[in-house]
Amino acid sequence: MMRGLLLASFMWLCACSEPALDLNEATISDLQDMMQRGELTAEELTAWYLARIESIDHGGPELNSVIEINPDALAIARNLDQERLASGPRGPMHGIPVVVKANIDTGDQMVTSAGSLALADHIAPDDAFIVGRLRESGAVILGKANLSEWANFRSDYSSSGWSSIGGQTRNPYDPDRNPCGSSSGSAVAVAANLTTVAVGTETNGSVVCPSGINGIVGVKPTLGLLSRDGIIPIAHSQDTAGPMARTVRDAAILLGAMAAIDPADPITASLPDRPTDMTSGLTADGLNGKRIGVIRNYWGAGHPAVEQMLESSIATLREGGAEIIDDIEIEAEAMYDASYTVLLYEFKSDLEKYLGESGAPVSTLDEIIRFNEENSATVMPFFGQDVLLKSQETGTLEDEEYTQALATSKKVSTAALDAALEEHALDALIAPTNGPAWYTDHVNGDSYGVGSSSLAAISGYPNITIPAAFASGLPIGLSFIGKEFSDRQLIEVAYAFEQLSMVRQPPEY
Repeated sequence: MMRGLLLASFMWLCACSEPALDLNEATISDLQDMMQRGELTAEELTAWYLARIESIDHGGPELNSVIEINPDALAIARNLDQERLASGPRGPMHGIPVVVKANIDTGDQMVTSAGSLALADHIAPDDAFIVGRLRESGAVILGKANLSEWANFRSDYSSSGWSSIGGQTRNPYDPDRNPCGSSSGSAVAVAANLTTVAVGTETNGSVVCPSGINGIVGVKPTLGLLSRDGIIPIAHSQDTAGPMARTVRDAAILLGAMAAIDPADPITASLPDRPTDMTSGLTADGLNGKRIGVIRNYWGAGHPAVEQMLESSIATLREGGAEIIDDIEIEAEAMYDASYTVLLYEFKSDLEKYLGESGAPVSTLDEIIRFNEENSATVMPFFGQDVLLKSQETGTLEDEEYTQALATSKKVSTAALDAALEEHALDALIAPTNGPAWYTDHVNGDSYGVGSSSLAAISGYPNITIPAAFASGLPIGLSFIGKEFSDRQLIEVAYAFEQLSMVRQPPEY
């Protein structure tokens, strides 16, 4: 595989026998403290993660989460160490390794492919806006994460975490089980301590589902908080990047580093006074006096372990001083079909715009479809491209079918959430993020059992998932959903819950 060749050519740069350090579960604050005391350098930290990737991701259980290594990673870290000595750190992200999903542009030697063989040689002309922000913050872009090909918008029978370039990403808690997607590699890399933090993207569940199933924190921010520039799209009306981390504080630090107004993406101007410090309000008593509503009619309701998690989480929230408003049912069925129609239309339009502006080796969806057919043995050994074919059949964004579907999906989803939040004067809603991970099945595809992502995804409202329980050793997450641009307040609630529950446990090999 291309990833293996790149890694092999890179390994001579570092003596990647794992340093005599144990940085498992180290937070950003832990690492900054060590670097400030002179006990650790960014270069040593980067080398430690590279050794972990080689021994665990590409060897051992073969998690297959990192699709490509940044050949400049050690040099970047070394330069940041010199800068720290000369003038001090730029901020909390200085020298911190970050893995980014392989559908996010990096203007360096790495490929931006969305996992598709059709884009195997696609070098982006420059950084995505959020990647530029990370570099400015002093982050070390460690590599690219594997994903569900085309962010899981290729087939209704796909296997999450599989791409024709990266193969199948595996769940670190049970490698025979699925990591969910589409930000599969980003979640697994964080869960398995192969990076400090990672960046994923979500259209509907692609940050929160893999985060929940892999026992980490994932933030799907309000649409417009982060720029969409330089990200291979599915649909501009729902797409957003999001931070993935082992703790709420680390996710908040990463989110703050990426959030800024981008002239290339006008939607980011919708919150002119956006906060860049998402951590200043984090306190252990952040639940006191909060009103939390419990969504009971989430998709797949009834799984015993999930219901037990929900009841336990409610008890924890009450312990923290929250007032619980139970048995909230949200009716928004009309948003599902309407949203799917929107995605089919926007995918073709948005993707072809991206391909044309980024100098990609293919320029239309039709070319991708024909490439896949010509290389079907490699690209489609398990599932086809039925979703791509449906998207190709759509018209333009001027079509009445599209405009009506967009209006319906947004109106129904926002009205349903606003009604629940306002009627009960809620600070947040909660619902299970996921059930226990299913076995990976390349014949039948994914077997989703529990989910609650669609309301926040379609409306564009924020959604944060926190590790909340284990069922037979498999993580289950709890989602916190809030009002538009209530991201910072939602993070404060999630942090307080995390401090009381402390459920996160690393996988064992």
